[in-house]
Amino acid sequence: MLHNLFGHFITITRHRHKVIYHCFRAGIPLRGLLHDLSKYSPTEFIEGVRFYQGDRSPNEKARDIYGYSLAWMHHKGRNRHHFEYWTDYSKRTHQNEPVKMPLKYVIEMFCDRVAASKIYGGKRYNDSYALNYYNNRKDVRRIHPETAELLERLLVMLSEHGESYTFAYIRKLLKEEKHKKGEK
Repeated sequence: MLHNLFGHFITITRHRHKVIYHCFRAGIPLRGLLHDLSKYSPTEFIEGVRFYQGDRSPNEKARDIYGYSLAWMHHKGRNRHHFEYWTDYSKRTHQNEPVKMPLKYVIEMFCDRVAASKIYGGKRYNDSYALNYYNNRKDVRRIHPETAELLERLLVMLSEHGESYTFAYIRKLLKEEKHKKGEK
């Protein structure tokens, strides 16, 4: 159990530090500093320690056993960089439907996916890793079409042009959005 405690703590902290680094590169430092703080809450941390494996999310192991993950339900409801957070009741369909995510959260989601790919991919990681992971689950994902299009564009760009090019493009997008809103 002590191995799981330290292993989980080190894994989520390494991941968080990579996201912070990527968010700084992207031009959204505050999002990086606030990223995944809920993983240190008892609801998420205890399940994470209990089902720690080191090579995949403990949430997956919880799902294997119980069919759901309390930690994930807690996490997605508090962290706006997850597309699952962005659902709301539609008066048109009378169901929960995906909502378009604000740009800064899509970028944080991109940074999160790249960091997770590096942590869980280890030596197998390359610039196509996050895109391949995304594409493996594309058919079962409920995400707003415009959000999906932007995330996919960034993942393809990373795969084809690398990090420096992609982060420069992201900073340009943020600058354009600020300009549109009349911010400095």
